Amino acid sequence: MTARMAQLAAEYDRSAAFPSESLSIAHTEGLLTATIGERYGGWGAGVEESARILHRLGRLDPSVALIAAMTLATHARQAAQPHWPQELYARVVKESFARPVLVNHARVEPDLGSPARGGLPSTRARRTADGWSVEGTKRFVTGAEGLDWFLVWATTDEDDPRVGTFLVPGDAPGIEITGRWDQLGLRASGSHDVTFRGVEVPYEQVIGLGPYGRGAEQDNRAGAALHLPLAALYLGVARAAQDFFRTFAHARVPANLGHAVARTERFRRTAGEIEVLLAGAEELVFGGAARLDAGDTSYTPEQALGARVLADRHGVRAVELAVRLLGNPGLARDNPLERHFRDVQCAPVHAPQEDVSLLAIGGKALGL
Repeated sequence: MTARMAQLAAEYDRSAAFPSESLSIAHTEGLLTATIGERYGGWGAGVEESARILHRLGRLDPSVALIAAMTLATHARQAAQPHWPQELYARVVKESFARPVLVNHARVEPDLGSPARGGLPSTRARRTADGWSVEGTKRFVTGAEGLDWFLVWATTDEDDPRVGTFLVPGDAPGIEITGRWDQLGLRASGSHDVTFRGVEVPYEQVIGLGPYGRGAEQDNRAGAALHLPLAALYLGVARAAQDFFRTFAHARVPANLGHAVARTERFRRTAGEIEVLLAGAEELVFGGAARLDAGDTSYTPEQALGARVLADRHGVRAVELAVRLLGNPGLARDNPLERHFRDVQCAPVHAPQEDVSLLAIGGKALGL
C-alpha cells in the first residue's frame, strides 16, 4: 500500500485527477470502513485509531486522507449516536464492505461561508408530494465527483423554516459540479463547488430536521472527535516532509565540506527543532484522542480545539523550517518537499478556524 500510494500521490497532485486507485487501495485495507460501529458489523475504530489511520494516510497522500476522513467521521458519528434511517444505513454499510463508498457533508455556501461562523443556509428544501426538492449551491465539497452520498445542509421553505441534513444519492438527477477545485494544496481532493437543481429526496431521507441551532450537529464544540483526526492528518504531511529532509541531509555532500550536511550543526539543530514540534503535537493529539475513547469527562472540547490549533501551527512551522534550510532545492517541483509545503498550508483552513477556536478556548479560560 505504502509504495503504490506514495507513487500515485505525485501523479494525482500534478493532474488534480480524482484519486480513485488510491481510494481503492485504502478500501482494500479496510481503512474506509474502520469506524463503522460493531453493531453494524464493523470494527468500531475509536478517535485515536481514526487519528492514526489519517496520520498514516496523510503521510502518503493527504488528498486521499481528507476524502477518507469525511467518510470515517460520518460512520463514527452514526456509531456513537444513530441518526440515519435504519434501513438506508444498513444498505450503505453493506455496499461499503463490498466497494469504496464515499460520504461527505455539503455545508459551505458562496454567501454564507463556513457554517462554523453561524447563519442559515440559503440552500432550500421544498416539500413535494413524495418528499423534498433541494435547490442550492455548496462550496468545497471534498471528494465531490466520487461521492456516493451528499449530506446537504438546507433550510425548508415552510412558514416556520426548519434546518436539516438531506441525504442525497451521488447519482441523483440534478447534481452538477459547477466550480472546479484549483487550489495550492490538496489538489487531488476534488473539493469542488456543487449545485443541486431540483434534486428529489424521499421524505424519510432527512436527519436532524428542526429549528436552527437545536441539534448538536450545528454546535462547534461537538466536533472533538473530528478535530483531532484532522490534526493528525496534517501532522502526517509534516512527517512526510521530515522524511525528505532527512534523506536530503544524508545525501547532500558539498565538495567544500567533504561529508553529508546531516553532520553539520545547522542541520542537526533544525532537525531537532522539527522533531520537537512534531513529537509534542502528536503527543497532544493522540493523547487527547485516547482520553476521548476512554470516556474521560475531564477532557473538554476546548482542549481538543487547542490541540488542533497547536498541531496545525507546529506542522506548518516544521515544514517551513525544512524548506528554508534547503533553500532552492526545497521548492523544486521535482521533489516531494515542495508538495508537502503546499499541502500543509491547508491545515489551518478547516473549520472552525483558529480565530473561532481561540474565542471558544478563551471564553472557557475566562469562565464565560
